[in-house]
Amino acid sequence: MSLSLMGQKQGMMQIFDEEGNVIPCSVIFAEPNVVTQVKVKQTDGYEAIQLSMGKNKKPKKSIVGHFAKVKIDPRKHVKESRVDEAGKYQVAQEIAVDYFKEGDFVDVSGISIGKGYQGVMKLHRFAGGPAAHGSGFHRHAGSTGMRSSPGRCFPGGKRASRMGADKVTMINLKVVKVDKEKNLIFVMGSIPGKCGSLVYVRKAKKKENKRG
Repeated sequence: MSLSLMGQKQGMMQIFDEEGNVIPCSVIFAEPNVVTQVKVKQTDGYEAIQLSMGKNKKPKKSIVGHFAKVKIDPRKHVKESRVDEAGKYQVAQEIAVDYFKEGDFVDVSGISIGKGYQGVMKLHRFAGGPAAHGSGFHRHAGSTGMRSSPGRCFPGGKRASRMGADKVTMINLKVVKVDKEKNLIFVMGSIPGKCGSLVYVRKAKKKENKRG
């Protein structure tokens, strides 16, 4: 198990490799995450660390008290990550983007862009009906029930509903470049969310990480 570093999606750009090939990259701004709590198996029953990021201008009283115990300014985002050895981390320790190296493979999680209420053709890629003027069936879902027993619509079918705004994880994305001075991580491919949205970056679970 590896920790999830919090960051913000900045957008996409192109990077050229040594052979002149274009690499589409997503840019993640990840300021140093601060360790605000360490949980060990002896006292908490499992190994984990709590990371925080971002300025919190109007923190709640409970948040202020939690950060006051460790003498750290209140942060906006807080995330707990399961790790194998939590004892090697210390409270107030900063974990920067150099936790990842060029050539590593990572999984990036975030909330996808919301697209509102959509019909079945856009949401579920239904083909729709004939486009002729005489047809009364164009972009509808069609029949969903039956006249005979049980005479009702079964739940769980594909209907028009809300689209997007779901938690999405893009796996096995290669780290193309890490800029420690600017706190930037460049990963190959697209990641969920809009510009400025919160994302979580962790080392890939299903693919071996290779340095180089």
